[in-house]
Amino acid sequence: MKKLAATALSMSLATVPALAEERRNTLAAPPVTFEQVRAVSPALEKYTREALLDGLWKRPGLSTRDRSVITVAALIARNQQIEMPFHFNFALENGVKPSELSEIITHLAFYSGWANAMTAIAVVNDVFAARGIGADQLPESTPAPLPFDETADAQRAAGVEQNVGPVSAGVVEYTNGLLFKDVWLRPGLAPRDRSLITVTSLISLGQVAQVTYHLNRAMDNGLTQAEASEMLTQLTFYAGWPNVFSAVPVAKDVFEKRSS
Repeated sequence: MKKLAATALSMSLATVPALAEERRNTLAAPPVTFEQVRAVSPALEKYTREALLDGLWKRPGLSTRDRSVITVAALIARNQQIEMPFHFNFALENGVKPSELSEIITHLAFYSGWANAMTAIAVVNDVFAARGIGADQLPESTPAPLPFDETADAQRAAGVEQNVGPVSAGVVEYTNGLLFKDVWLRPGLAPRDRSLITVTSLISLGQVAQVTYHLNRAMDNGLTQAEASEMLTQLTFYAGWPNVFSAVPVAKDVFEKRSS
């Protein structure tokens, strides 16, 4: 009896790697097959193959890593769950580190809402488990912050105090404290990438009022005009043409003022 139990346990343990690999492959597979798309919309299947996969994702101007960062941020901001498993896996394949994916979700909790971040957490939890990603590959909860330039931040902080203070002291407190003196100083994402996902989330949500400040900040942090332009191109497919067209005049104004 003991021998039988041991044999059964051994067989069970032997299947664990195979099951993990199967789960990983399932999560990494496209959520809808080309055959399923074709059965409903042959035109959409054609555009998916030709314009999206063989066109957009192969354009110069952005690395595939950056395209994945933008796409993941757009999916989280818009709470579009169906493509999250595929694109979270794809991002990891394209060079996004597990620690960076973790930080993207943390950051976007502040820019697209806690519930959206929690939805992403539930999906990434399965992705990390299937890939054997553990706590040792994740950022610390309270790391040593990046250097903070109090003088450079003074104008932004004063503007928040002046414009928001009369309406909500609490918003000022969390914005000038928690958001810009904590979240933005976390070292798990390069400042350029943190700015990139912020601008992405704003455009994805149709919140163009803050794009001017954050696009300027992104370019101050190293995002080039060519990369910002290509970010807009990527977002036409993942956030929709209307959201991008709403942001284009703002981006145009930023580009022109920075080059003058």
